Amino acid sequence: MTYIISGIQQVGIGVTDAENAWTWYRKHFDMDVPVFKDAAEAKLMTRYTSGKVESRYAILALNMSGGGGFEIWQYTSKVPLKAEFDIVLGDTGIYATKIKSRAVEEKYNELKAKGANIISPLAQAPDGRKHFFLTDPYGNLFEIVESTSWFKLGKSKNGGVSGCVMGVSDIDKVIPLYRDVLGYSVVYDTTEVFQDFKGLPGGEDKFRRVLLRGTKTGKGNFGRLLGATEIELVQVFGRTPRKIFGKRNWGDLGFIHVCFDVNGMKELARKAEASGFPFTVDSSTSFDMGKAAGQFTYIEDPDGTLIEFVETHKIPIFEKIGWYLSLKKRNPEKPLPNWMVGMLSLNRVKD
Repeated sequence: MTYIISGIQQVGIGVTDAENAWTWYRKHFDMDVPVFKDAAEAKLMTRYTSGKVESRYAILALNMSGGGGFEIWQYTSKVPLKAEFDIVLGDTGIYATKIKSRAVEEKYNELKAKGANIISPLAQAPDGRKHFFLTDPYGNLFEIVESTSWFKLGKSKNGGVSGCVMGVSDIDKVIPLYRDVLGYSVVYDTTEVFQDFKGLPGGEDKFRRVLLRGTKTGKGNFGRLLGATEIELVQVFGRTPRKIFGKRNWGDLGFIHVCFDVNGMKELARKAEASGFPFTVDSSTSFDMGKAAGQFTYIEDPDGTLIEFVETHKIPIFEKIGWYLSLKKRNPEKPLPNWMVGMLSLNRVKD
């Protein structure tokens, strides 16, 4: 068996107060289904926490319309740091998280009515899709972007995570990671001053912009839930980009990683290393986050941006009655039945 990339499982978001942040994400993005809440020490991450074992509290939340989740991540052993500079488009790292929408204009009006900090007008991306950008109360940037990939349509006008906007210093050095290891293909590759970037800090500059999209959707245990994914690489011209997490640790404020759901971690390890992107962290067999368990690993892109892989071994289907699903012996080529994945919604938190 070769490995399977099912999609983006979650984006890690470092915040000062995970519960307050989750309340905001529920009200504005309908990320209202918790997969786990867990407090523990990040013993395996000392490579990225200045050699010190730090404690943290994390919440993984989903929108059951489909898409990846938010891993809302809070240090409990120290005060998390923000960047020493104002982050602008083109700085290296995860610049924005993409959230898919089936009704972008309606979502724009809904968020505007709620007083959200919308920083760009409705516009068209180079591929013609509608999109706009906003920030949460903590300064994290989100892109609401048009999508046709859904697990189950409900009242929400948006789904979960469909991708990220990544600032990189050299696109040509990054593309092999997403093409050769993750199986992405190029949708567009264009260089200019983009009108739809106007309003973003630094957005008036000239950029090379490459949209990559996953080619094998719907595979793996959670492929149908996670849906289509995309990574947009952005390289600025005329100025030197700064590293968003320079002089800071994983877990500090902002987007700390993007995590892909995988099956076949050993095969992925061989491919990643052969492609020049070896694992830098590996939980080896299994980790336990209280209500969920699996194996996780990390690699770095050429600019040091952290990419996580998780092979899920156990998840809570209906926590209140102690119903957990073991995945270790399932055929990973066969997606979980929709009804079974849909049972996660029984854990929904209503405000």
